[in-house]
Amino acid sequence: MDDLLAEFLAETRETLDALSGEIIAWEADPGDRSRLDAIFRFVHTVKGSCGFLDLPRLERLSHAAEDVLAELRAGTRTADASLVSAVLAIIDRIGELNEALESGTALPDGDDGLLIAALSAEAPVCPVTGAPTQVTQSSNKAPARSIRVPLELLDRMMSGVSDMVLARNELARRLREVGAEQEVGGAFERLSTCLADMRDSITRTRMQRIEKLFSALPRMVRDTSAELGKAVELDIDGSDVELDREMIELMRDPLTHMVRNSIDHGIEPADVRRKRGKPESGRLSISARQSGNQIVIEIADDGQGIDEARVVAKAIASGVITQELANALPPAARAALIFSPGVSTAQEVTSISGRGVGMDVVKSNIERIGGSIELDNRPGIGLRTIIRVPLTLTIIASLTVSAGEQSFAIPRAAIEEIVHVSSASIRVDMLGDASVATIRGRTLPLVHLEQVLGLGPVEETAGRTIIVVGAGTGLSYALCVGAVHDHEELVIKPASPAVMGAGVYGGMSLPDSGVPMLMLDAAGVAARAGIKPEESDPLKLLAQDSAEEVERHFVSTLLFRDLAGRRLGVRLGVVERLEDVPADRIAVTAGQVRVAIEGRLLPLAGADAEATSGLATVKLLRLSDGVSELAYLIDDVIDIVQLPPGFQSAASEGPIAGVALVDGEQVELIDVFWLFAQAGAAPTKEERPLCLLADPEDRWSREILRPLLEAAGYRVGFSGEASEQPDVVIASSTSEESGPAPVIRLRPDMAGANDGSIYRYDRMGLLAAIENQVARRRA
Repeated sequence: MDDLLAEFLAETRETLDALSGEIIAWEADPGDRSRLDAIFRFVHTVKGSCGFLDLPRLERLSHAAEDVLAELRAGTRTADASLVSAVLAIIDRIGELNEALESGTALPDGDDGLLIAALSAEAPVCPVTGAPTQVTQSSNKAPARSIRVPLELLDRMMSGVSDMVLARNELARRLREVGAEQEVGGAFERLSTCLADMRDSITRTRMQRIEKLFSALPRMVRDTSAELGKAVELDIDGSDVELDREMIELMRDPLTHMVRNSIDHGIEPADVRRKRGKPESGRLSISARQSGNQIVIEIADDGQGIDEARVVAKAIASGVITQELANALPPAARAALIFSPGVSTAQEVTSISGRGVGMDVVKSNIERIGGSIELDNRPGIGLRTIIRVPLTLTIIASLTVSAGEQSFAIPRAAIEEIVHVSSASIRVDMLGDASVATIRGRTLPLVHLEQVLGLGPVEETAGRTIIVVGAGTGLSYALCVGAVHDHEELVIKPASPAVMGAGVYGGMSLPDSGVPMLMLDAAGVAARAGIKPEESDPLKLLAQDSAEEVERHFVSTLLFRDLAGRRLGVRLGVVERLEDVPADRIAVTAGQVRVAIEGRLLPLAGADAEATSGLATVKLLRLSDGVSELAYLIDDVIDIVQLPPGFQSAASEGPIAGVALVDGEQVELIDVFWLFAQAGAAPTKEERPLCLLADPEDRWSREILRPLLEAAGYRVGFSGEASEQPDVVIASSTSEESGPAPVIRLRPDMAGANDGSIYRYDRMGLLAAIENQVARRRA
């Protein structure tokens, strides 16, 4: 009986993993008879087995659910959100009981009668906020024939195969030592081939379809979106991709966190989406595919993306980055700051957000299993997160290297290329105390392995080998080693806690040499050397050099093509972002070409309004000097290059500062000093003074006063809505509004008063009073 019970509980647990997703998909399409039949068969099987195994509580729950599903199959009842929620509650309770029976713990408390009563047609309807989650899944492959094997047996089989690989490596080494490779070479090759086939087959027994990881997502999306009052359409692709079962368990928490973040922070509420011209229902896509020896998982939403300015402000406030370094960061690096500890965009602590578990934990968990995570952020359009993880953690294709008379292994997946320092295409320079390697025009921070591991003094770079590390690590850098040896498939096992705690090793192995060898963690080596992903750009190398020191060596320049086809360049430090806007937002007003962006008017340079006729959308560079902002019209971005500070100056003052030679072509460089001086750039959103209107319900304040102040260049907030300290408060003459900010009082009539108030239609008097108070406050 015990064996039957264990098998029943295991089968029930496995079926439950996929069942909640089937129910969510069935709710979105109640006419899908095949899904309804699958759910019915499950509860019917549970009910029948419970009677035989004497599990009355499970039997009572499954029997109630079976009766309701039978009515749905017969057409006497119709599925709605309330009924689906009741069925899900029954399924959840079955899962809790099943888990308790498996673990041998006490059965969970709770009144099953209330759950069963909720299935009744007379039960009160419980409102479900938000629309039902639409679920689309590709691939409905029929499951293959299988048998149940204990996990302990699988682990023993894999351990045995690992020992066989080590024995083969040892045999290969001894054959080379005695020179017997030719005599037994053929037999050894056959042995190696059979062993490789066996290893692959055993490895496959550990593989599971990633559907096991994805199956819980529809239910989670439904519950989270309902709790937040949002409508979300979920699209799942690639459920048939296979991954090591251990990797699936390790990926569960990071994936859950990313999906919840997409719904909470990314997808906007329905009313906001309507105003932005988006469908009311947000779209969340999750896909998986195999790329070489890696699995690529993508989570994409069509929400608002990451507010890069807000993330940078949080990072500066947390001490993660300085203001000077933040000003030089490109948009991609700004978004990547979300992975820094203590940086979060959550406004308040809820059951979903702000609980102290940030994206830094997600990133560290993924990197701990040899994976990487990247962001493709498009503000206002959406966010795409790309996660790459290895197929398995057991046997890894590696490259053996030596440094300081010791040997180490590096995962082959983390290596982009191997070059010798003596090559004519390699140049090594010093920037302050840091080394930089320039490889065919690509500049990378240079890390000496002996220095990072404390193996003694660093040898001369000449005659050594450089490994470009980047693939699968989330950053790129050059690693200088003494020599490179063989490519081997190594069996990786955990090292001692003291060794793993160093943060630069991923495990240990026994290669052909027979001497134990440590596996390097590429990301850990970078972290020990002080290189962060956003600092792999030489301009931010190790944050050790002053801005003047870096400037003497090169200037980071954005190359682009304007609408006339000319190749131009502009200093990357003044570029805020690149974005697409509708062409109809560009117009000539008050004698100047302007573009309307985010409720603001920015001066537009680079072309006149007629140049955009016939275009649906245009590309703009947002340029900022830290205080003011303007837009520059372009055709497309070409590249980001490092230029020496010296160039041929222009003959006269104007929009072009000079010309430089890039890849044999002449490129004109924008004179940003002249550009900002001539354009009359608008104050940036962050620098404009904030006027707080005391009465948020007053129609005159919202419809007449607010537009006047915004046209004058001020930001406007209302009492109870603004989250920052205002520069000035504007209230009625009878209001009792007071606070740390100066108060300007407006009276409704023209007659003079001795209380210092201003007639509310005295435009010049009001603006002058605001300007004086702001200047006095900021002095």
